[in-house]
Amino acid sequence: MSANPSITLIYSDEFLLHDTGWGHPERPDRLRAIVAALQSAPFAERLVWQSPQAVSEQTDPIDSLTAAIERAHDRTYIQQVRELANRGGGQLDMDTPVSPRSYEVARLAVQAWLDGMEQAIATGQQVFVAARPPGHHALRHRGMGFCLFANAAIAAFHALDRPEIQRVAIVDWDVHHGNGTEAIVKDCPEIAYCSIHQMPAYPGTGRPREDDRDRHLLNLPVSPGATAADYRTAVEDSLLPFLRSFGPDLLIVSAGYDANQADPLSQVQLQPTDYGWLTQQLLNLTRSVVFGLEGGYDLESLAASVCETIAAFEPS
Repeated sequence: MSANPSITLIYSDEFLLHDTGWGHPERPDRLRAIVAALQSAPFAERLVWQSPQAVSEQTDPIDSLTAAIERAHDRTYIQQVRELANRGGGQLDMDTPVSPRSYEVARLAVQAWLDGMEQAIATGQQVFVAARPPGHHALRHRGMGFCLFANAAIAAFHALDRPEIQRVAIVDWDVHHGNGTEAIVKDCPEIAYCSIHQMPAYPGTGRPREDDRDRHLLNLPVSPGATAADYRTAVEDSLLPFLRSFGPDLLIVSAGYDANQADPLSQVQLQPTDYGWLTQQLLNLTRSVVFGLEGGYDLESLAASVCETIAAFEPS
Protein backbone atom coordinates (compact mmCIF):
# COMPACT_ATOMS: atom_id res chain seq x y z
CA MET A 1 0.00 0.00 0.00
CA SER A 2 1.32 3.41 -0.94
CA ALA A 3 2.11 5.73 1.95
CA ASN A 4 0.47 8.58 0.04
CA PRO A 5 -2.27 7.07 -2.14
CA SER A 6 -3.62 9.26 -4.89
CA ILE A 7 -7.16 10.61 -5.11
CA THR A 8 -8.80 11.13 -8.48
CA LEU A 9 -10.73 14.35 -9.01
CA ILE A 10 -12.48 14.92 -12.33
CA TYR A 11 -12.82 18.60 -13.20
CA SER A 12 -12.67 21.04 -16.12
CA ASP A 13 -12.67 24.82 -16.29
CA GLU A 14 -15.27 24.41 -19.02
CA PHE A 15 -17.82 23.74 -16.29
CA LEU A 16 -17.55 27.44 -15.44
CA LEU A 17 -19.02 28.31 -18.85
CA HIS A 18 -22.57 27.32 -17.91
CA ASP A 19 -23.71 30.89 -17.23
CA THR A 20 -26.76 31.06 -14.98
CA GLY A 21 -26.77 34.84 -14.71
CA TRP A 22 -26.37 37.36 -11.94
CA GLY A 23 -27.69 36.31 -8.54
CA HIS A 24 -28.41 32.68 -9.40
CA PRO A 25 -27.49 30.27 -6.58
CA GLU A 26 -26.05 27.65 -8.94
CA ARG A 27 -23.19 29.78 -10.18
CA PRO A 28 -19.64 29.18 -11.41
CA ASP A 29 -18.22 30.52 -8.14
CA ARG A 30 -19.30 27.24 -6.55
CA LEU A 31 -16.62 25.38 -8.46
CA ARG A 32 -14.07 28.15 -8.02
CA ALA A 33 -14.52 27.87 -4.24
CA ILE A 34 -14.17 24.10 -4.32
CA VAL A 35 -11.04 24.19 -6.48
CA ALA A 36 -9.38 26.82 -4.28
CA ALA A 37 -10.12 24.83 -1.13
CA LEU A 38 -8.82 21.58 -2.60
CA GLN A 39 -5.64 23.20 -3.86
CA SER A 40 -4.82 24.31 -0.31
CA ALA A 41 -6.11 21.21 1.51
CA PRO A 42 -3.73 19.04 3.55
CA PHE A 43 -4.17 16.26 0.99
CA ALA A 44 -3.63 18.55 -2.04
CA GLU A 45 -0.46 16.73 -3.14
CA ARG A 46 -2.40 13.46 -3.34
CA LEU A 47 -4.98 14.84 -5.76
CA VAL A 48 -4.80 13.74 -9.37
CA TRP A 49 -6.71 16.33 -11.41
CA GLN A 50 -8.22 14.60 -14.41
CA SER A 51 -10.14 16.26 -17.23
CA PRO A 52 -13.21 14.50 -18.59
CA GLN A 53 -12.84 12.95 -21.99
CA ALA A 54 -13.36 15.46 -24.76
CA VAL A 55 -16.79 15.09 -26.34
CA SER A 56 -17.95 15.91 -29.83
CA GLU A 57 -21.46 15.55 -31.12
CA GLN A 58 -22.15 13.55 -34.23
CA THR A 59 -25.52 12.83 -35.78
CA ASP A 60 -24.79 9.86 -38.08
CA PRO A 61 -23.89 7.53 -36.57
CA ILE A 62 -25.12 8.69 -33.15
CA ASP A 63 -22.23 9.29 -30.75
CA SER A 64 -21.94 7.19 -27.61
CA LEU A 65 -22.48 10.09 -25.23
CA THR A 66 -25.74 11.08 -26.90
CA ALA A 67 -26.83 7.44 -26.77
CA ALA A 68 -26.11 7.37 -23.03
CA ILE A 69 -28.09 10.56 -22.43
CA GLU A 70 -31.01 9.21 -24.46
CA ARG A 71 -31.35 6.29 -22.04
CA ALA A 72 -32.54 8.83 -19.47
CA HIS A 73 -34.07 11.62 -21.57
CA ASP A 74 -36.44 11.97 -24.48
CA ARG A 75 -34.73 12.92 -27.70
CA THR A 76 -37.10 15.86 -28.14
CA TYR A 77 -36.05 17.29 -24.78
CA ILE A 78 -32.35 16.94 -25.58
CA GLN A 79 -32.98 18.74 -28.85
CA GLN A 80 -34.87 21.47 -26.97
CA VAL A 81 -31.87 22.18 -24.76
CA ARG A 82 -29.55 22.18 -27.75
CA GLU A 83 -31.72 24.55 -29.77
CA LEU A 84 -32.26 26.89 -26.82
CA ALA A 85 -28.49 27.17 -26.33
CA ASN A 86 -27.93 27.69 -30.05
CA ARG A 87 -30.42 30.57 -30.03
CA GLY A 88 -28.37 32.32 -27.37
CA GLY A 89 -30.02 30.86 -24.29
CA GLY A 90 -33.24 31.19 -22.34
CA GLN A 91 -35.17 29.50 -19.55
CA LEU A 92 -36.29 25.88 -19.23
CA ASP A 93 -38.28 27.03 -16.22
CA MET A 94 -38.05 29.98 -13.87
CA ASP A 95 -35.13 28.40 -11.96
CA THR A 96 -33.28 26.71 -14.80
CA PRO A 97 -31.46 28.94 -17.29
CA VAL A 98 -29.67 27.83 -20.44
CA SER A 99 -26.79 29.94 -21.75
CA PRO A 100 -25.10 29.67 -25.17
CA ARG A 101 -22.57 27.13 -23.84
CA SER A 102 -24.90 25.26 -21.48
CA TYR A 103 -25.77 22.37 -23.79
CA GLU A 104 -22.17 21.41 -24.49
CA VAL A 105 -21.16 21.97 -20.85
CA ALA A 106 -24.04 19.77 -19.65
CA ARG A 107 -22.88 17.06 -22.04
CA LEU A 108 -19.35 17.38 -20.67
CA ALA A 109 -20.72 17.07 -17.12
CA VAL A 110 -22.42 13.81 -18.09
CA GLN A 111 -19.13 12.60 -19.56
CA ALA A 112 -17.34 13.50 -16.33
CA TRP A 113 -19.78 11.39 -14.31
CA LEU A 114 -19.34 8.53 -16.79
CA ASP A 115 -15.55 8.82 -16.54
CA GLY A 116 -15.79 8.80 -12.76
CA MET A 117 -18.00 5.74 -12.84
CA GLU A 118 -15.64 3.90 -15.17
CA GLN A 119 -12.62 4.72 -13.02
CA ALA A 120 -14.33 3.70 -9.78
CA ILE A 121 -15.19 0.33 -11.33
CA ALA A 122 -11.76 -0.19 -12.84
CA THR A 123 -9.77 0.72 -9.72
CA GLY A 124 -12.16 -0.21 -6.92
CA GLN A 125 -11.50 3.23 -5.47
CA GLN A 126 -13.37 6.44 -4.80
CA VAL A 127 -13.59 9.23 -7.38
CA PHE A 128 -14.95 12.75 -6.96
CA VAL A 129 -16.56 14.52 -9.92
CA ALA A 130 -16.61 18.31 -9.53
CA ALA A 131 -18.92 19.19 -12.39
CA ARG A 132 -21.88 21.40 -13.13
CA PRO A 133 -24.70 21.81 -14.03
CA PRO A 134 -26.19 19.41 -11.48
CA GLY A 135 -28.68 16.76 -12.53
CA HIS A 136 -30.89 15.10 -9.95
CA HIS A 137 -34.03 17.18 -10.63
CA ALA A 138 -33.91 16.70 -14.41
CA LEU A 139 -36.86 14.62 -15.58
CA ARG A 140 -36.98 12.47 -18.69
CA HIS A 141 -38.82 15.12 -20.65
CA ARG A 142 -37.77 18.40 -19.03
CA GLY A 143 -35.14 20.14 -16.95
CA MET A 144 -35.92 21.84 -13.67
CA GLY A 145 -34.37 22.87 -10.37
CA PHE A 146 -31.07 24.10 -11.90
CA CYS A 147 -30.63 20.69 -13.60
CA LEU A 148 -30.32 19.88 -17.32
CA PHE A 149 -29.35 16.19 -17.65
CA ALA A 150 -29.73 13.45 -15.04
CA ASN A 151 -26.03 12.74 -14.46
CA ALA A 152 -26.41 10.11 -11.74
CA ALA A 153 -29.14 8.16 -13.50
CA ILE A 154 -27.24 8.17 -16.79
CA ALA A 155 -24.10 6.90 -15.04
CA ALA A 156 -26.08 4.15 -13.30
CA PHE A 157 -27.61 2.87 -16.54
CA HIS A 158 -24.21 2.96 -18.22
CA ALA A 159 -22.58 1.06 -15.35
CA LEU A 160 -24.99 -1.82 -15.84
CA ASP A 161 -23.49 -2.37 -19.28
CA ARG A 162 -20.32 -3.57 -17.56
CA PRO A 163 -20.38 -7.36 -17.06
CA GLU A 164 -19.03 -7.10 -13.52
CA ILE A 165 -21.82 -4.73 -12.42
CA GLN A 166 -25.14 -6.36 -11.65
CA ARG A 167 -26.56 -3.78 -9.24
CA VAL A 168 -26.00 -0.07 -8.72
CA ALA A 169 -27.21 2.04 -5.81
CA ILE A 170 -27.60 5.81 -5.99
CA VAL A 171 -27.39 7.58 -2.63
CA ASP A 172 -28.65 11.15 -2.79
CA TRP A 173 -27.73 13.25 0.24
CA ASP A 174 -28.61 16.59 -1.36
CA VAL A 175 -31.12 18.34 0.92
CA HIS A 176 -33.67 18.37 -1.91
CA HIS A 177 -35.27 15.16 -3.13
CA GLY A 178 -33.90 14.01 -6.48
CA ASN A 179 -37.26 13.67 -8.17
CA GLY A 180 -35.70 13.34 -11.62
CA THR A 181 -33.30 10.56 -10.67
CA GLU A 182 -36.03 8.61 -8.91
CA ALA A 183 -38.50 8.96 -11.77
CA ILE A 184 -35.94 7.82 -14.34
CA VAL A 185 -34.59 4.76 -12.49
CA LYS A 186 -37.59 3.59 -10.46
CA ASP A 187 -38.64 0.91 -12.93
CA CYS A 188 -35.16 -0.61 -13.23
CA PRO A 189 -34.83 -3.32 -10.57
CA GLU A 190 -31.04 -3.34 -10.88
CA ILE A 191 -30.80 0.25 -9.63
CA ALA A 192 -31.67 1.35 -6.09
CA TYR A 193 -32.35 5.00 -5.30
CA CYS A 194 -31.98 6.23 -1.71
CA SER A 195 -32.53 9.84 -0.66
CA ILE A 196 -32.21 11.76 2.58
CA HIS A 197 -33.90 15.12 2.12
CA GLN A 198 -35.74 17.90 3.89
CA MET A 199 -39.52 17.76 3.82
CA PRO A 200 -41.32 20.00 3.18
CA ALA A 201 -38.99 21.54 0.59
CA TYR A 202 -38.55 21.87 -3.15
CA PRO A 203 -39.64 20.02 -5.30
CA GLY A 204 -42.33 18.62 -3.03
CA THR A 205 -41.63 14.97 -3.79
CA GLY A 206 -39.95 12.19 -1.81
CA ARG A 207 -42.68 11.09 0.55
CA PRO A 208 -42.22 7.41 1.43
CA ARG A 209 -44.75 5.01 -0.10
CA GLU A 210 -45.68 1.49 0.93
CA ASP A 211 -44.33 -0.11 -2.25
CA ASP A 212 -41.04 1.82 -2.34
CA ARG A 213 -38.84 -1.00 -1.08
CA ASP A 214 -40.31 -3.42 -3.63
CA ARG A 215 -39.21 -0.93 -6.29
CA HIS A 216 -35.77 -0.52 -4.70
CA LEU A 217 -36.54 3.00 -3.49
CA LEU A 218 -35.83 4.43 -0.06
CA ASN A 219 -36.93 7.95 0.81
CA LEU A 220 -35.87 9.25 4.21
CA PRO A 221 -37.34 12.72 4.73
CA VAL A 222 -36.14 14.85 7.65
CA SER A 223 -37.88 17.88 9.09
CA PRO A 224 -36.65 21.47 8.84
CA GLY A 225 -34.20 21.98 11.67
CA ALA A 226 -32.93 18.39 11.49
CA THR A 227 -29.50 17.85 13.02
CA ALA A 228 -26.57 15.49 12.54
CA ALA A 229 -28.14 13.20 15.13
CA ASP A 230 -31.25 12.87 12.95
CA TYR A 231 -29.08 12.00 9.96
CA ARG A 232 -27.13 9.43 11.93
CA THR A 233 -30.35 7.73 12.98
CA ALA A 234 -31.64 7.65 9.40
CA VAL A 235 -28.34 6.32 8.06
CA GLU A 236 -27.70 3.69 10.72
CA ASP A 237 -31.29 2.47 11.14
CA SER A 238 -32.53 2.64 7.55
CA LEU A 239 -30.04 3.56 4.83
CA LEU A 240 -27.20 1.17 5.64
CA PRO A 241 -29.43 -1.89 6.23
CA PHE A 242 -31.26 -1.14 2.96
CA LEU A 243 -27.99 -0.93 1.02
CA ARG A 244 -26.59 -4.08 2.61
CA SER A 245 -29.74 -5.95 1.64
CA PHE A 246 -29.61 -4.64 -1.94
CA GLY A 247 -25.91 -5.47 -2.31
CA PRO A 248 -24.71 -2.97 -4.91
CA ASP A 249 -21.56 -3.57 -6.92
CA LEU A 250 -21.16 0.21 -7.32
CA LEU A 251 -22.32 3.23 -5.35
CA ILE A 252 -23.07 6.55 -7.03
CA VAL A 253 -23.48 9.47 -4.65
CA SER A 254 -25.45 12.54 -5.62
CA ALA A 255 -23.33 14.70 -3.36
CA GLY A 256 -25.22 17.88 -2.63
CA TYR A 257 -24.02 20.04 0.25
CA ASP A 258 -27.06 22.22 0.82
CA ALA A 259 -28.02 20.50 4.09
CA ASN A 260 -25.36 22.64 5.76
CA GLN A 261 -26.59 25.00 8.45
CA ALA A 262 -25.07 27.92 6.53
CA ASP A 263 -26.83 27.12 3.25
CA PRO A 264 -29.44 29.67 2.15
CA LEU A 265 -31.75 27.11 0.49
CA SER A 266 -32.52 24.79 3.37
CA GLN A 267 -33.21 24.64 7.09
CA VAL A 268 -31.15 21.56 8.00
CA GLN A 269 -28.35 21.97 10.52
CA LEU A 270 -25.44 19.86 9.26
CA GLN A 271 -21.83 20.98 9.50
CA PRO A 272 -19.11 20.22 6.93
CA THR A 273 -17.59 17.55 9.18
CA ASP A 274 -20.86 15.60 9.02
CA TYR A 275 -20.19 14.89 5.36
CA GLY A 276 -16.97 13.17 6.31
CA TRP A 277 -18.98 10.88 8.56
CA LEU A 278 -21.53 10.20 5.82
CA THR A 279 -18.71 9.33 3.43
CA GLN A 280 -17.11 6.93 5.89
CA GLN A 281 -20.39 5.07 6.39
CA LEU A 282 -20.77 4.46 2.66
CA LEU A 283 -17.16 3.40 2.26
CA ASN A 284 -17.76 0.74 4.90
CA LEU A 285 -20.04 -0.91 2.33
CA THR A 286 -17.84 -0.68 -0.75
CA ARG A 287 -14.80 1.25 -1.90
CA SER A 288 -16.11 1.52 -5.48
CA VAL A 289 -17.90 4.84 -5.13
CA VAL A 290 -18.21 7.82 -7.44
CA PHE A 291 -19.24 11.07 -5.79
CA GLY A 292 -20.71 13.71 -8.09
CA LEU A 293 -21.54 17.29 -7.17
CA GLU A 294 -25.17 18.32 -6.92
CA GLY A 295 -26.25 21.31 -4.76
CA GLY A 296 -24.65 23.45 -2.08
CA TYR A 297 -24.89 27.21 -2.31
CA ASP A 298 -22.99 28.72 0.61
CA LEU A 299 -19.50 28.86 -0.85
CA GLU A 300 -17.54 28.44 2.37
CA SER A 301 -19.50 25.50 3.74
CA LEU A 302 -19.71 23.92 0.28
CA ALA A 303 -15.95 23.98 -0.21
CA ALA A 304 -15.29 22.77 3.34
CA SER A 305 -17.78 19.92 2.92
CA VAL A 306 -16.19 18.70 -0.31
CA CYS A 307 -12.83 18.72 1.48
CA GLU A 308 -14.30 16.68 4.35
CA THR A 309 -15.75 14.19 1.88
CA ILE A 310 -12.46 13.68 0.07
CA ALA A 311 -10.44 13.61 3.30
CA ALA A 312 -12.52 10.57 4.31
CA PHE A 313 -11.57 8.60 1.19
CA GLU A 314 -9.87 5.33 2.01
CA PRO A 315 -6.30 4.63 0.87
CA SER A 316 -5.71 2.15 -1.92
